[in-house]
Amino acid sequence: MGYDVIIRGARWFDGTGGPSAVRNLGLKDGRVAAVSAAELDAEGAEVVEAAGKWVMPGFLDIHTHYDAEVLSEPGLGESVRHGVTTVVFGSCSLSTVHVGPLDAADLFSRVEAVPREHVLATLEEKKTWTGAREYIAALEDLPLGPNVATFLGHSDLRAAVMGLGRSTDGGARPSDAEIRKMELLLVDALRAGMLGMSEMRNPWDKLDGERYRSRTLPSTHAGRAERRRLYRILRSSGRVLQSVPNLSFPVALIPALWSAIGWTEGRRLRTSYLTAADVKANPLIMHIMGPVARLVNRLGADFRWQHLPVPFQVYADGIDLVVFEELGAGAAALHLKDQVERNALLRDEGYRRRFRREYENKFSPRVWHRDFYDAHIVDCPDESVIGRSFGQVGDERGVHPVDAFLDLVVEHGTKVRWHTTISNHRPKALNKLSALPEVQMGFSDAGAHLRNMAFYNFPLRLLRRARDEGFMTIERAVHRLTGELASWYGLDAGHLREGDRADLVIVDPARLDSTLDEIKEAPVEAFGGMMRMVNRNDATVTATYVAGNRVFAEGEYSPGLGRRRTGRYLRVGEPAGTVDPRTLGNADATLT
Repeated sequence: MGYDVIIRGARWFDGTGGPSAVRNLGLKDGRVAAVSAAELDAEGAEVVEAAGKWVMPGFLDIHTHYDAEVLSEPGLGESVRHGVTTVVFGSCSLSTVHVGPLDAADLFSRVEAVPREHVLATLEEKKTWTGAREYIAALEDLPLGPNVATFLGHSDLRAAVMGLGRSTDGGARPSDAEIRKMELLLVDALRAGMLGMSEMRNPWDKLDGERYRSRTLPSTHAGRAERRRLYRILRSSGRVLQSVPNLSFPVALIPALWSAIGWTEGRRLRTSYLTAADVKANPLIMHIMGPVARLVNRLGADFRWQHLPVPFQVYADGIDLVVFEELGAGAAALHLKDQVERNALLRDEGYRRRFRREYENKFSPRVWHRDFYDAHIVDCPDESVIGRSFGQVGDERGVHPVDAFLDLVVEHGTKVRWHTTISNHRPKALNKLSALPEVQMGFSDAGAHLRNMAFYNFPLRLLRRARDEGFMTIERAVHRLTGELASWYGLDAGHLREGDRADLVIVDPARLDSTLDEIKEAPVEAFGGMMRMVNRNDATVTATYVAGNRVFAEGEYSPGLGRRRTGRYLRVGEPAGTVDPRTLGNADATLT
């Protein structure tokens, strides 16, 4: 047998968690044709010398918001350059399957901190579909870099059936006929191969635009009867509910967990919930996440927490950061798009008293720790404050930390750039969470919060911690990032055995080093060249292959990335090793 590619002498991880071994891999027609301790015939093949390297299945990123970006930059290079070969979007109740461009822009932009004008323009230019099957066909017509899989967003579904206005009106309820239409659209999406449905219960996430600005997402307004009927479809098909809890009313998690068990419904509801984290604002909560999940699973559920296995460090330009939505004062400022109006509000002493009162309330539900002494300025026209926290600036000026923050925002606006770490700041606690079998590795939010965070390389950072700190084996870490996720979601991905599709990454373990923690910036051409936060670990990822096509190597994208198709749409339940013939060939070639 002749091979297209031979990867020679790497330590091979198959994605099952089984023992690794030094092997030679032969790739042919988009699949792994051989895994051998013996030399393979290299005649006519591209040979990759990989002694001392690790070869493993390409990583899965199960929580992204690439819904708009994929339409204009389908190569999704920020993910593939870090070894991610399968991405999932349609998260947090948001998708673009049914709603029109204007509604989609209002749903996505404020919640996910992506530029509304570019989301709107992209969808107005690219959206040709009206339902799930047409949507999947449109994705399959794109020159995809990685493989993609999607959820149907409940806010998308609800807004399309009821209209965005009624779907976000707390006093409106869908008619029986409208719920029936939602059911039929969900059934159609699942039959087309989608993963399931994503929903939102947290009222801190708000609409953008002018029509219904600052209303909470449509999914947050759904009643029990509506959810129950949609859940019944997910139960009967064995598909996944991805959910976000009501953070303003934490005890609401109890009926959600009961629903996952499904005793009264006759069948469990496979559920993935955001998020398992060591939260600074509540350091005790992480200790109950594992026991809660274990309990409901023993009672019959199939429940998982999503978990980002790295410190959750966020950056902000001025007050434009989603965590301020949890404060009434913060939401009031974010409601105002006009900078003059916003500054007038931020100067108002009555407003400041409200902000200080909410900031100092230790008993209100929160994600942000609300400590301006733990919020450090990294850039500002006033260079004297760079490197200081807002609390330190307040001390120097003799004012409350809130006033120091608001003064700087009024004076400099978005030119005040600062950062803080919200969760996962304690290494031992993070290791404990990452090792829990009840959590799934994910929640990168890739494609969203472009100015706020960059977790594109989280799989590499987990591998480094597993190697250096020994809280799990490398084989187990690889499994958690690949095969474990693929099997739970029912996707043909995450394994690297003979017959599997050749989606893989080659990693240099010697370069799993401190460069993984660095943050860079790069333009998003699809969004008018705005600068986003990214990772750059080009010495760590030696190469990434999708369906046997090299898409990234030696710090460079293959010329065909985003111009010819290498990835495909992954439908639930497809046979292992499924290869689309259109993805075969040289990825350096361009789409014709």
